Amino acid sequence: MKRTLLILATALLLTACGDSEKQLKERAAELCKYIPDHELLEQSRDYMTEDFYNVLDTMFNHLPNHEAMDHEWLYYFVTGNGGTIADYMVKEVKRVDRTHATATINVRQKWEDGSFDPESDIEEHKLYMEKVDGRWLMSDFDLHKADCIHHIAINREEQAVRKAISDYLVAEIGEQYLKGELCVPVLMIVSEMNEEDSRCASEDEGDNTASLCFVWGDFWVLWYTASGDTLECVSGGNHSGLMTLEKIDDTYRVLFFEQTVDGAFNQASAKRIFGEHYDIYQNMHSNEQVREAVRKEQLAEYVQQNGLPVHYYQDYGWPAVKIDEN
Repeated sequence: MKRTLLILATALLLTACGDSEKQLKERAAELCKYIPDHELLEQSRDYMTEDFYNVLDTMFNHLPNHEAMDHEWLYYFVTGNGGTIADYMVKEVKRVDRTHATATINVRQKWEDGSFDPESDIEEHKLYMEKVDGRWLMSDFDLHKADCIHHIAINREEQAVRKAISDYLVAEIGEQYLKGELCVPVLMIVSEMNEEDSRCASEDEGDNTASLCFVWGDFWVLWYTASGDTLECVSGGNHSGLMTLEKIDDTYRVLFFEQTVDGAFNQASAKRIFGEHYDIYQNMHSNEQVREAVRKEQLAEYVQQNGLPVHYYQDYGWPAVKIDEN
């Protein structure tokens, strides 16, 4: 008798909430329109929980494009990169508790003319819903939120390492050249060992733990002066080698920089310093097209981050190159 009353009370509670299975399926179908696919729609903010939208906004709009593109699941949540459109069908919605539910979504690919791709299988996905201020919102999709948070943490770590290296190159190496208005290094990382690698040394620094980490790279230090909408390169050069960095808490700083030597002993020093990474370094160092592509990409990020009103960079005697050109 008590069990029967409990079931009836639960049913009445769910009915009182006004969230029948039909209503939840209709809401899930509406939320499907805002599942990220190649882009995060600005309107999605009104159909997602605040934390889920903020995580996706960081991934789509505030990390370097080349970083996000390394993770295709982000840009291609459901359709892949095949030119099709996702067709959604809500199979079922299960209530987890009063404020959480999970919808099972069947997705099939169709062409732009509305016909279905005969080679496309029906895929099953999970759309997670949370009730916030009386409205059901998308709180996750295929548990990608955790993937995003993990990648953001990795990216922040990488950016901290890159910033420490850039700061060192500007302060220590940039001083050796004729100065312009701004110094923007080009960082091409060959290999690195972070603080979680067993080969990295760790030691206690009072209440903090310091880690020694190693980065092999092909680095260029370049000074520019702005002329109209163009950054004119006034000086610079190559400095390849092994950086040893110390991390204390969340801060990195360069302790040592062992560089390859110039002249007849350049190759021998490069083989010694880069060791097993030498072939990768040599392929990177000798490819001017790769170097210029990385230079343009990193310079574009620098210009955007600092709000500079420039669109080109130019080496002496060479045509100007458009910075924000794909």
